[in-house]
Amino acid sequence: MGKQLLSGNEAIALGAWEAGCKVGTGYPGTPSTETLENLVQHKEVYCEWSPNEKVALEVGIGSSLGGVRTLVTMKHVGLNVAADPFMSVTNTGVGAGLVLLVADDPSMYSSQNEQDSRNYAAFARVPALDPSDSQEAYEFAKRAFEISERFDTPVLLHETMRIAHTRTMVEAAGERVEPKQLDYESQPSKYVMMPAFAVGRTEATNKREDALVEYAETCDLNRVEMRDTKVGVICAGALYNHVREALPNASVFKVGLSWPLPPKRLAEFAASVDHLYVVEEACRYFRDHVAAMGIKLEEPPASPLPRSGEIFPADIRASFGVEQPAHLNAATDLPPRPPAFCAGCPHRLVFCELRRMKAIVTGDIGCYTLGAVAPYKSVDSVIDMGASLSMDHGMELAGVSERTGRPVVGVIGDSTFAHSGITSLLGTAYNGGKGTLVILDNRTTAMTGTQGNPVNGITLSEQGARISPLVDPQDKPSVLDRPAGHALDLPALCRAIGVDEVIEANAQSLAEVRDALKTATSHADLLSVVIFKAPCRLVDRTKKAMPVIRDCRRCGRCVQIGCPALGKDETGHAVIDPTQCVGCGQCQQVCPFGCIQSE
Repeated sequence: MGKQLLSGNEAIALGAWEAGCKVGTGYPGTPSTETLENLVQHKEVYCEWSPNEKVALEVGIGSSLGGVRTLVTMKHVGLNVAADPFMSVTNTGVGAGLVLLVADDPSMYSSQNEQDSRNYAAFARVPALDPSDSQEAYEFAKRAFEISERFDTPVLLHETMRIAHTRTMVEAAGERVEPKQLDYESQPSKYVMMPAFAVGRTEATNKREDALVEYAETCDLNRVEMRDTKVGVICAGALYNHVREALPNASVFKVGLSWPLPPKRLAEFAASVDHLYVVEEACRYFRDHVAAMGIKLEEPPASPLPRSGEIFPADIRASFGVEQPAHLNAATDLPPRPPAFCAGCPHRLVFCELRRMKAIVTGDIGCYTLGAVAPYKSVDSVIDMGASLSMDHGMELAGVSERTGRPVVGVIGDSTFAHSGITSLLGTAYNGGKGTLVILDNRTTAMTGTQGNPVNGITLSEQGARISPLVDPQDKPSVLDRPAGHALDLPALCRAIGVDEVIEANAQSLAEVRDALKTATSHADLLSVVIFKAPCRLVDRTKKAMPVIRDCRRCGRCVQIGCPALGKDETGHAVIDPTQCVGCGQCQQVCPFGCIQSE
């Protein structure tokens, strides 16, 4: 296959395919999403989006026990969702190789928090691999399956956004290994985690940990690079490249197997340098574990490294007192580019109406989180996937609406509802809860790239992902070779759960949005669900004729809906940008004077 320029996610997909992976499961979440979208293009691998990460891992555990190599993908917060089966499968062990790709997001480019997933590996006592570029992402994906089967354990393949999305050269074999499919063997004492059996499996985990520590002392995944012995740095992943750029003369202990760490090799490295430092981002994983081994670490001589966010070469130079080359200084006068709903987004009118109603909104994870920013400023909380509906019930129990005189509305998207909102709604209905819940059904998982989900019924196999240079289009799996998905009937499900009132409305019609919300919030004795339907603009790209503005009264009402196609000229009159307008008619509906007309 030769050399190719690949992102870390593409490289992992290629490595998993070459390793003989036959099943890929996951939930789309930046920065991990593209891995399965590339893996599905190989006809030898069956891939699917699961409703959430817990389900994805459980499916993966099943296929591993069934005897085939399996890759499960998720972002860091997804591992929180999958933690229950993850902590158990570490005890049971696996059948065929089971690898979890977990992608962290330092600086929270597309996440609600920062966390270092390697802490989960140490907590669960499973190996964690840390590639530093696409070549290692490809190689480590293959090694992960070997380690999984050698030590009878799931393996956590850890990456960050910088590794997932940065393209570097990869020299690949281009040949797939077809490991022998293991015959299924019933082993209740290994896989049935009742207390009597779990005790025995814990002993097996203890022995496995000892064997893994011995492996860490000798394996080539960790590497020592001796240069100037005055400074030694322990680092891993993308930060290895940043350390090499910022401190080219420093000796480096490059960690590739980040759990378990090798105590003897680290102690030897510490003894070989005058001053030993750790460079890591968003946590103290290495510092705490290395210090616990009795190895003395120092703080950088000039200033501490940032406690949060991505760490760049400039940060390392500053902390170590190294002058930053002038040509590398970042521009500081660039205008801000805040995120915004797309022109014609079906969420816009809903949040405009919630703003007008002065509603207290418990929000959720998705594009509609932007309802919290200007000009809407109508979302009061965003915690995690599915929290909007549960928190709405909690607000009801606290009597917030009665005390404030403001309606409380929980807002969730269709994919997030399938992910973890169903059980939240079930809890409210089961406990006799009342109130108003809104499901924004835009027919896709928009924020992570318009993937299918149970509500629209489009599977990953049906989508087939995008054509990749890795795969000959002739070899791309046919939709006909895969089972068709089944779309979830949202209104029927809500009624089956016990919702008192289910209202369906067109999200692109201000009159319907206003009427639906007014009806649902008008009675305190019912549990109401409003389903606003209209496809995402990334899915439905049809355009209508741009409206015209005549005799503008300069009231600014149209601009307040936050459409990127709307603005004002130097006189304060509203203007429409023809390059962005899609003719959705939202501005026309909100203009109180009829100044915006369709032609």
